[in-house]
Amino acid sequence: MGNLFNNYEEACAIILFGIGFTTLLLHRNMIKKIIGFSMMDSAIYLFLAAKGYIAGRKAPIVVDGVQSMEAYINPVPAGLVLTGIVVSVSVTALMLALTVRLYRRYHTLDIDEITMQARREEA
Repeated sequence: MGNLFNNYEEACAIILFGIGFTTLLLHRNMIKKIIGFSMMDSAIYLFLAAKGYIAGRKAPIVVDGVQSMEAYINPVPAGLVLTGIVVSVSVTALMLALTVRLYRRYHTLDIDEITMQARREEA
C-alpha cells in the first residue's frame, strides 16, 4: 500500500484511463464516447509525464556548462506527450466534425439509432 502512495500519479493515470474506457464502452451517445476517448488520451499523457520526471533534476537545457546526464531529465517522454497532444487534438476535431455530420443527417447522437436508420436506408 505504501508503494501506491509513492506512485500516485501512475495510479491516477490508471484510474482516469479506466473511467475513460468504461465511458467509451458503456455510453451510446457519441459526444460521451468522444469525451471518454479524450480522457483516455489525457491518462496516457499523465502516465508518460509521470514516468519521465525525476525528482531533483532539471529540464535538459544546458546552463552554466553542466553537461552531465545525471543533472537532467529524459526529454523523450516530454516529446512524446507533446506530439500525442497535437495528434489527439486533430483526431478529436475530426471525430467532432463527423459527429456533427451524422447528427445533421440522422437527427440523433445515439449510435444504435444511427446504425438502425442507416440499415433502413440501405434496404
